[in-house]
Formats: sequence, structure tokens, C-alpha cells
Amino acid sequence: MDLLLGIDMGTGSTKGVLVDASGSVIAAETIAHSMDLPRPGWAEVDAENLWWSEVCRISRALMAHMPSGGVLAGMCVSGVGPCLVLCDDDLRPLRPAILYGIDTRAAAEIDALTAELGETEILAQAGTLLSSQAVGPKIEWVRRHEPDVFERAAGWYGSNSYIAAKLTGEYVMDHHTASQCDPLYTTRAFTWNEPWARRICGHIPLPRLVWPSDVVGSVTVQAAAATGIPAGTPVSAGTVDAYSEAFSVGVRRPGDRMLMYGSTMFLVQVLDEYHSDAALWTTAGVEHGTLALAAGTATAGSLINWLQTVTGGSSFAELMAEAKEVPPGSEGLLVLPYLAGERTPVFDPHARGVVAGLTLRHGRGHLFRAAYEGISFGIRQILDRFDDAHAATRTVAVGGGLNSPIWAQALSDITGRPQLVPEQAIGASYGDALLAAIGVGLVAPDTDWATIAREIKPNPRNRGLYDELYGTWRELYPATRDQVHRLAEQPASQPIV
Repeated sequence: MDLLLGIDMGTGSTKGVLVDASGSVIAAETIAHSMDLPRPGWAEVDAENLWWSEVCRISRALMAHMPSGGVLAGMCVSGVGPCLVLCDDDLRPLRPAILYGIDTRAAAEIDALTAELGETEILAQAGTLLSSQAVGPKIEWVRRHEPDVFERAAGWYGSNSYIAAKLTGEYVMDHHTASQCDPLYTTRAFTWNEPWARRICGHIPLPRLVWPSDVVGSVTVQAAAATGIPAGTPVSAGTVDAYSEAFSVGVRRPGDRMLMYGSTMFLVQVLDEYHSDAALWTTAGVEHGTLALAAGTATAGSLINWLQTVTGGSSFAELMAEAKEVPPGSEGLLVLPYLAGERTPVFDPHARGVVAGLTLRHGRGHLFRAAYEGISFGIRQILDRFDDAHAATRTVAVGGGLNSPIWAQALSDITGRPQLVPEQAIGASYGDALLAAIGVGLVAPDTDWATIAREIKPNPRNRGLYDELYGTWRELYPATRDQVHRLAEQPASQPIV
């Protein structure tokens, strides 16, 4: 029996699955972890002692479930991204990995590179303006602030390409991840933007570009000893976790869209032709020669977890019971969910959370429902811009947030759009296994393991109310931006006198 191994290194955990060529799951493993937040605006991970260590642990655990006569035909690893891992000649990380758009340290470098290269030209070449999501400014930040690290760097990686290198020794990056390393990649042409890449990366060589399902090498003897995976096992490149998750649930055709409910919310929509929007991300897709449009919030489930903590740490079931007693619209309470700044379409690392309309009659349940609604208003704002590129033919919803009895229904009511929920929503690791199967030729390139189980339909009775509240919600950010920016300039801590 031919089997596939898929592993995903997410924001809150590393997950792995062992599946057969039909997509049936033989075994699954999860290891919870957290990121490091050493300073305000910084988000990091120890690439070797967390990502690589957990890949080794999960690989060994899953190989222990290998059935008699089973053969591991291929493997693939995805991870959070775009990230920056700088390594020396021996593939040792020189500093903690700098994470995706939730790490906002490079604001000055974004401004400087935009002024140097030109906003219009960046949009034309990369398809996306520079923001905290971009890797180029983070490389520039290291060059400016940690010159010793920059000078010692022999290669730069994303989360998945770092693991691919650890497994195979190959220095590669998949096209999708590269297309989020703005402004280093020309998205329309699917290639490195050599002049800009050389300007920013300096002496550090550029990785070889591959597509996510491409086999980039095989597991070395050293990696086999660390992971328990047989030496010689083919390794596919993998990609950013959200895109692998979209692939896992059949978001493959133009107009297909994935809506991922997690610590943040992430949206991926497959395009039929190149489209650029300054408020979104235009990227290479997962499959050869494809394009996608993407967007992501800075908070979502993380906001709900924060509320749960600061309101007393009651069980999730208790909190949802209270929130379910609150009518749609939260009785005039609105939340801007920008507690970690905001990514698309605001692109403002200095944005902050705002609660508007609060009265003494509002309780904890109101805050929770209003938070879900605030997140959903933000998604409506994004979807309106997605429609300018290609009206979605269907929206597939995935992620742990679907366990909330309120969130997904509120989002459908607020956006007026139905959502399809797949039967098998394991996540990116399942997509990785499929990419591996395609990469080694075990299944046809158009193979889709996804089956839709149910549909979340908007309640038309709530549309008028939400349309009115959405108009007010959209006014909140521009009306409070100057004030919250001044507050964001305050020191993170003051001595107690």
C-alpha cells in the first residue's frame, strides 16, 4: 500500500497525517505550540527547536502507524507564511524566524523601500503594495538592525522551504511563497525580480523556484535518522499553510474561494486572469501557472481567546450560551477587531481595537457577539473587493472557528453569502498529502479528495439590520484613526510611581 505523509506547521500547532492514495486517513498527530512575542510588534519562532523538532516528533509518531506492507511514497510540509528564516552555510538559523504579517517591526523599512522603488512600480511588478506581510522589508530590517546576522546569512527561507532544506539539502522556494516575498518576485511573470531582489538580498543567493507539488529532492540519511522517515523518500516543496488548506478542500477552479476561520482569518480566491488591487494580495497559486487573490485579518480567533481570558476565563460553552442570548446586532454594540493592527484592506500596523456604543446594559455576551460581528464586517469589506476581480462561484469555509455556534452564521448573514463546509476539514496537512501524491505521480493532477457536507445559508431577516450597522462600522476606523495612532505611540509600559 502506497502512503503519503503531510505535515503543517501552523500558528498554534503542528499537525501531521498519514493517508492512502484515496485520501483515507490512516493516522493523525498534533503538537500544540505558541509563538514568541519578545517586543511589541514582534512575532517569532525558533525554527530549529520548534518547527524542525516538531516535524521530527510527528514524523516518528506517524511512521509508527505505518501498516504492514505499507510504503511511504512521498511527503510534503507546509507552514505559516510568508516568514523569514536566515541560515548559515550549515543550515543553522542565525536568529529566530520572523513571522508573517502579524510581525510589524519593519514599518520604517516598508516606507523607505516604497519611497525608493515607487508605490506605482511596486504594484505593477509585485501585484501588491508593501505591508507587514511582505518579506522584503523584513530582510531590509535585518540588514539595518542586525548587520552581523545579515553578513553571515548564506540562505533565506520560508517555514516550509526551511524544512525542505533540512530534509533534502536543497535550496528552493515555491512560487506561491516567493510571490508573497514582495517586492522580490514579479507575480505576472512567475519569476524573481532580479534587480530588486539583488538590491535587498545583497550577497545572499536566491532560492531555486519550484511549484508546491514539485518533488525537490529526497530524504537524506541524516534527515532519516532524525525523523524516522526512510532515506530516499521523495519530498514535495509545499507552500504556505492557508493555500495548502484551500487546496485540501477543493478550492482549485477560478471563482473558488476559501474562507479560513482561525487565530486570524485568511481568504484565498483562485483567479482566471491576473488582477491587482492595492488593498489585497495578488499571488501565484498552488498549481502550475495559476494565480490567486488573498486577504487576511490580523486577529480573529485570537480576539475571542483574549476576550475569554480578560472576562474571567469561563468555558467556551458558557460564553457562547451567553452570546446566543444576544440578538443579531448586539443591541447597538460595534467592535473594530484591530487589537494587533490590521492587514487587508486597511494595512495599518498602528490600528487599535475600538468598542463603540457600550452601555451599562451590555454584558459579556454582547461583547462576544459584537466581536464575531466585527470580524465578519471586516470580511464583508474584503469580499466586496474580491468581487471586483472575479465573482465567487462558491465559498468553502474551514477552520476551528466553525465550532462556534455564532460566528459562521453571523458572517453569512452580514455578507449575504452562503458557505460550504467540507466533510473532511483536517487542514493544510491533508492538502500537503495530496500535493505529495500528485508530485510523485500516485494520483492524477486534478484529483480532489474533498466532499461538501453542509451549507450555511444567510438569514434574509437579518440583512437590513446588518446593512445599516455595516455602514456605521465602516465609518469607525477613519473616524478614530488619528486618535488611536496617537495612543499607539505611547510606551508599552510605564513605571509605577
